[in-house]
Amino acid sequence: MTSSFPADGRAGIDAALVRRLIAAQFPQWSRLSVRPVEVDGWDNRTYRLGDTMTVRLPTAEHYVPAVAKENRWLPVLAPSLPVPVPPVLAQGRPGEGYPYDWSVRGWLDGDVARPERIADLPRFAESVAEFLLALWAVDPTGGPLAGAHSFYRGAPPAHYDEETRRALVALTGRIDTDRAAAVWDAAVRATWRGRPVWFHGDIATNNLLVRDGELAAVIDFGTSGVGDPACDLVIAWTMFTGDSREAFRRAVGQDRAAWARARGWALWKGLICLAQDIDTDAEQAAVHRRVIEEVLDDHDADSP
Repeated sequence: MTSSFPADGRAGIDAALVRRLIAAQFPQWSRLSVRPVEVDGWDNRTYRLGDTMTVRLPTAEHYVPAVAKENRWLPVLAPSLPVPVPPVLAQGRPGEGYPYDWSVRGWLDGDVARPERIADLPRFAESVAEFLLALWAVDPTGGPLAGAHSFYRGAPPAHYDEETRRALVALTGRIDTDRAAAVWDAAVRATWRGRPVWFHGDIATNNLLVRDGELAAVIDFGTSGVGDPACDLVIAWTMFTGDSREAFRRAVGQDRAAWARARGWALWKGLICLAQDIDTDAEQAAVHRRVIEEVLDDHDADSP
């Protein structure tokens, strides 16, 4: 990292930096407007470039491998998928005090998938399942095997065993850690024996775009790769409930072991986030508690 770039990468990225990078590396676009998107992510800062493009800049070094990975593989995946994914237009290089590779993509119309924007949530759940089934069916030959670039999505949940157990200790007396430990143990035991397939790695509301109440696009393949697709099932608890959850489960299929690993992925994230937010952010803590409780209840309902 260059000395002029702050340790908090998000603080070092703004529209002025984007304008300088575009002017220096893609002068043909230098007259276009640059403005932040309404809903931004954490791994990248994203800006509108004119009306038809976006610029995405990683906020830290460990997010940089996603740039080349997405640029290489999104054009391969796109033709097989039922809704659009971000079109790759260009790859930028370090410059203007910014130390990482970055990307220019085509803009996709749509709003993030809040339930109130969705016409029929069970039907939407089936559309998400259709997208996942299509993604998992793409030929994985040569694709990047799950690892550090995917933050170990697509690998066994046991990669996060130590982190999960630390969170359980930190939350002792504040949630039912005995039930949570049973869910985690089941996830670790549920060995994946399938063939490696493409996975997205972060199927979540902010990465699903809605237009006219329907699924319109899927974005942010930064944690994608080839491996176990169980991590793509987490949305069953983070977004869907009741009829929509059942519709998703029926449409997407998968065996009991896959669902056990999926509960592990959802529980891991819920636990570490709750441990972080429980005393500082009541609103977010309530969200994490809800996901954890629904995962625990789902595990109990699925137990023989």
